[in-house]
Amino acid sequence: MNLVTGKVALITGASRGIGRAIALRFAQEGANVAFTYLSSVEKGQALEAELAGFGIIAKGYRSDASDHKAADELVTQVLADFGRLDILINNAGITRDGLLMRMTEEQWDTVITVNLKSVFNLTKAAIKPMMKAKIGSIINLTSVVGLRGNAGQANYAASKAGIIGFTKSVALELGSRNIRSNAIAPGFIETEMTGELNEKAIEEWKQQIPLKRGGQPEEVADACLFLASDLSRYITGQVLQVDSPFYIVHYTLENVSDFSKFALVDSGLFIGRGRVCGGDVSANTRQCDTGRVGSKSELVAGFAAVCGG
Repeated sequence: MNLVTGKVALITGASRGIGRAIALRFAQEGANVAFTYLSSVEKGQALEAELAGFGIIAKGYRSDASDHKAADELVTQVLADFGRLDILINNAGITRDGLLMRMTEEQWDTVITVNLKSVFNLTKAAIKPMMKAKIGSIINLTSVVGLRGNAGQANYAASKAGIIGFTKSVALELGSRNIRSNAIAPGFIETEMTGELNEKAIEEWKQQIPLKRGGQPEEVADACLFLASDLSRYITGQVLQVDSPFYIVHYTLENVSDFSKFALVDSGLFIGRGRVCGGDVSANTRQCDTGRVGSKSELVAGFAAVCGG
């Protein structure tokens, strides 16, 4: 489909797991890919070669996004190497689990710094060229834990919940500059890290999932591709859960077939929720993040993405 052909995407933490799947998916769709790694040097180098095999420009950078100066220098180097920056995907993250009564200050600070401060650092650096170009898509990887919390992960949950608030605030600030900001909240995704867990416990947990399986990194990558492409050009400030159970679409296509019943498609169509707003068009337009009314085609594209069409 070549949904992002010619665009430049910067993906953090891409040497393995979800980040790697995102990098590969974007390369398959024609994007030039800049990515970061920190400790997995050999995997980072191997990924760079694999991405180049798709006929695109790819380059890996050993960089720590939680370091403010390093993040700024990274974006400067990416601009020098690629000439532009269209898409930023903040994926890098860690866990340091433990019950709150036993959690150390270091465990708390490390997770907040790596997971949340890194998002601030890179987003702040990336919006400068995006504002100049008057276009951009920022996608932040949060987690369902940031929405629901989880025992033994107070630090991780706080960092991921913080990403959600940050994402929505950036969407409000930069919508008028045609820069969109969205978050993706994966549920249980099977990666190298989950492969280290007790197999029996994982299988028992899967039985509690409606789809009876864990998600795959490629499924998160597909969600990223959607939010990075023009298919989601009227979606900003939203959290897309890649999870089962997930939000059910409240409106069927039959419900919205008569578009005259709705004055406005909200600038914040929640994929998986199908939110439609009515009321005075001019008043609602002023309150939209993007400052304009959505179109029929944008609403249909949203529903098509949900329904797999």
